[in-house]
Amino acid sequence: MEAHIRIHFEAVRAEQKDILVARMDLLGFEGFEEGHNYLNAYIRESGFQEEELKELSTDMSLNYSVEVLPPQNWNQSWESQFHPVVVDQFCAIRASFHEPIPDLTYEIVITPKMSFGTGHHATTYMMIQWMSELQASGKTVLDFGTGTGVLAILASLQGAKEIKAIDNDEWSILNAAENFELNNIQGIDLERKDSVAFAEPFDMILANINKNVLLASMESLKQHLKQDGVLIMSGLLKGDREAIEEKAMHSGLVIRGLKEREGWISIVCVNPKG
Repeated sequence: MEAHIRIHFEAVRAEQKDILVARMDLLGFEGFEEGHNYLNAYIRESGFQEEELKELSTDMSLNYSVEVLPPQNWNQSWESQFHPVVVDQFCAIRASFHEPIPDLTYEIVITPKMSFGTGHHATTYMMIQWMSELQASGKTVLDFGTGTGVLAILASLQGAKEIKAIDNDEWSILNAAENFELNNIQGIDLERKDSVAFAEPFDMILANINKNVLLASMESLKQHLKQDGVLIMSGLLKGDREAIEEKAMHSGLVIRGLKEREGWISIVCVNPKG
């Protein structure tokens, strides 16, 4: 399993954060953690190019530090920082060391590790909100970039007919499998792969990834949607909206909804009939 790099930016102004995240996303950074006046960014060690980072920090007049995070160190970090998440009294996400949360439609228990998608981030939160509105019951579902497996688990709890969950990261696949077992979820087809290539189309595709992957995959995602099928996308900043919607419409999809939370957005598209 590959080590990750954590970049820590100090004294980041609120108006700089969206720009910084957007530019680091283009450099291949996979996850971000925002604080009051700081930003942490995460990338696989093999993809880290410090010269590009130096140029970015110079352009934005920011200082940063670099820390190598071996995979085995993530468990302790997540467990010390992980708190339950409740999405609109619809779904709670907690760890096994938390007490159960009553009076909710669904409760998901996960083992917090380095996989992203715990519900704490605005993008996962919005994806869950969409799932509360659109419902996966009786549908075939693809979770593209499953991470912790939370969205696939929720689809199963909602009564999805068939679920495929894919991710290109080995650690995410292991974590998702562990979380499926923790929630007594069976029948999800979990596979490590980095592209959408299946024989049959889906009623619903969940894609909480990032702008670059979504732009590169949009036409394939459209091809894998049934007529009237729904594509729910997130991992996007407000500034990504124009490019994503333009690509979606160019691919033959129809924009049906938008959510915004903490500077991030989530977009729903439909594959129209005929």
